[in-house]
Amino acid sequence: MAVYTGPACRRCRALGVKLFLKGEKCFTDKCAFERRPYPPGKTRNYRKKLSSYAEHLMEKQKAKTAYGVLERQFRRYFKEAKGQKGETGANLVILLERRLDNVVYRSGFASSRKEARRLVSHGHIRVNGKKVNISSYLVKKGDVISVSEKMKGKEEFKNMFEENAKRMASSWINVDLDNVSATFVDIPTRDDIQPPFNENAIVELYSK
Repeated sequence: MAVYTGPACRRCRALGVKLFLKGEKCFTDKCAFERRPYPPGKTRNYRKKLSSYAEHLMEKQKAKTAYGVLERQFRRYFKEAKGQKGETGANLVILLERRLDNVVYRSGFASSRKEARRLVSHGHIRVNGKKVNISSYLVKKGDVISVSEKMKGKEEFKNMFEENAKRMASSWINVDLDNVSATFVDIPTRDDIQPPFNENAIVELYSK
């Protein structure tokens, strides 16, 4: 499946869930999903009844869209989650949460995961002091995430970081506002995370 390049807000409306794809805009009254919480091109409050398979497929689409992962990579995550101890669905959610672009977003360095991926790919992110430009890099317990000196020197970035860090505080990430850094203090559990999708439906979909 190719990368979706259309309006991000249409994806939230089509999937029926707010995925915070537009960053700052999603927290304002300009959010398209809040103003029109029904599928694009449909009349108000209209949402077609889905089959069981379609419902399971939609949950997968929600996960892929939220974390910005394509099908081939998503299948790899599922295969890895299935091979780990514990519940496959919970393992899948935790793997997605450990992606570097997601941790950058959760830490407040970016207002959306898309913006976080841009920071990573442009070489602005440091993990334990070393530049990492791979968005799918899996962050480990104790890793310290920071930004380049160039980004630290931007007053606008620091103000955005402080605002985002307060808004998106996570128990498994310790943010240091003074040093513009964040420590991944522990691997989160499934109960710590509130994903906008049903991971068990995804497990059932791949098990068919």
